[in-house]
Amino acid sequence: MIVGSVQCECIIYDTHSLKEKRAVLQRVMTRLKQKFNISVAETDFQDLWQRTKISIVTVSSSRKATERELQNALKFLDSFPEIERTITDIDWL
Repeated sequence: MIVGSVQCECIIYDTHSLKEKRAVLQRVMTRLKQKFNISVAETDFQDLWQRTKISIVTVSSSRKATERELQNALKFLDSFPEIERTITDIDWL
């Protein structure tokens, strides 16, 4: 069993309040959970309205399948125009 974990620091454009930030994040995280077999959470910068850290975790029987799922989730995250990944760290357990 392989556990893959990704932490992404992101900038959220065109938000002017924490309420707008949370609306964008909720939409992005819900779509990620629906489309992929992953768990997603905002893990840092909850009090900053243009910055966030998103953590994505998945479990699979092989490293290849885990890596493919995480890479597909990151590509999907990159497809949202209002959010930009700046720093991405991948960990394997």
